[in-house]
Amino acid sequence: MTMKNEFWRLTIDTNPEDCNLACIMCEEHSPYSDFKERLFAKTGKKVRRMPSEWLEPIFQDAKALGIREIIPSTMGEPLLYKDFDQILALCQKYALKCNLTTNGTFPKRTVEDWASRIVPVTSDVKISWNGATAQISEEVMLKIDFEQAIENVRTFIKYRDAHAAAGGNFCRVTFQLTFMRNNMHELAAIIQLAAGLGVDRVKGHQLWDHFPETKSLGFRQNATTIAEWNGYVSQAVAAAEKYRKPNDEKVILEQIIPLKEMETQAVPEAYSCPFLGKEL
Repeated sequence: MTMKNEFWRLTIDTNPEDCNLACIMCEEHSPYSDFKERLFAKTGKKVRRMPSEWLEPIFQDAKALGIREIIPSTMGEPLLYKDFDQILALCQKYALKCNLTTNGTFPKRTVEDWASRIVPVTSDVKISWNGATAQISEEVMLKIDFEQAIENVRTFIKYRDAHAAAGGNFCRVTFQLTFMRNNMHELAAIIQLAAGLGVDRVKGHQLWDHFPETKSLGFRQNATTIAEWNGYVSQAVAAAEKYRKPNDEKVILEQIIPLKEMETQAVPEAYSCPFLGKEL
């Protein structure tokens, strides 16, 4: 009996230790993290970077497996990977889509330059986003320039829209959030901002509290914090109804759902991983 292969997406760890921000909740780059010290103690290496000669064999194998999308490193900033252009070229060569998660700083090049390379071969650009105001965003994503980040999104979407209007690939743009008690009071305003910018989707996940310093920021603590989160969900749903994109479409909300009354475990016992058997 031959089992059906349902794998469709592959993540490659290109450069997880390279980042130009220091988000407080990040396992590696938070000011509270000792990950890099532990990595060096264990391996003798301060950074891990994928050799460029690995890339094409990975793409060849991915194509043979029926993979449709490639995700460059979701830890760190993949646009800092020195061979990122090669990834985009291989996506073109093997007719695979790039699925990109980035912090939205678009380092080392102009946003227009990055957009011209990314948009034609990418299915979705998930931009890490954690506030609707400079104060909150910059308290969570240390080193971010919030106003510049907004301009970057505006510029990227302008290029995306023009490329699609000319008959090219439509690359979805997503705001990806970490749900925390110090930023989700701005969730409805984030959705309003996303709609005004033409962002297609807002999604996120509950905090993984890697550090004692961030433990109090999670919503899965008790009935009170769960009720707090569920209130923000109601506000988010209302905001998505009220605030529309420039083309009058609704912003898609994903994973912005209520927690059950006593859902205090990070991974509930009855949890079914949506990526199991589908992603590598």
